Amino acid sequence: MDEPELSITGSLPEPRTTYLAVLAAGVLALDVLTKVLSVAFLERSEPIQLFGGVLYLTFVRNPGAAFGLAEGWTWILALIAFGVVGFIAWIARNLRSKPWAVGLGLVLGGAVGNLVDRLFREPGPMRGHVVDFLSLFDPFGQVWPVFNVADMAIVSGGATIIILALMQHDYDGTVHKEKIDA
Repeated sequence: MDEPELSITGSLPEPRTTYLAVLAAGVLALDVLTKVLSVAFLERSEPIQLFGGVLYLTFVRNPGAAFGLAEGWTWILALIAFGVVGFIAWIARNLRSKPWAVGLGLVLGGAVGNLVDRLFREPGPMRGHVVDFLSLFDPFGQVWPVFNVADMAIVSGGATIIILALMQHDYDGTVHKEKIDA
């Protein structure tokens, strides 16, 4: 196992928690803002077609997860989100990789964004429905489930983390390389 890349002074690289926190806060702010705007302007209106029908702005209150899964299990989804937030907070103390900070920041911001809905939106705490408002190719989510900024961040962050793991880059800055015997 290779050691983490060292700085000029011979110490470990600086923790990347600032990157994680700033990105997560930005995702959360954008998610909350877009959901507030969608409630204000889309809730009682017809879907708005953009880019020739590639994207629609529509309004859905989602009581479950993507693809209609876990409908009515909002409190379990909220507990899972709490677990994700706790896990990211736990590993953040050893976070020394900028790419991992980006991936985890996206997941954290998205998880908190949807968790806020589950905690504070109707019909009540731990039962709240997530506001979704983006639909691809169809105004009613018939081609792809209706989603939001938090969902995009979770998927993008998850993909980033998977790619980093496949490339054998660890969140602590360690890069594993296969040794080829000659």
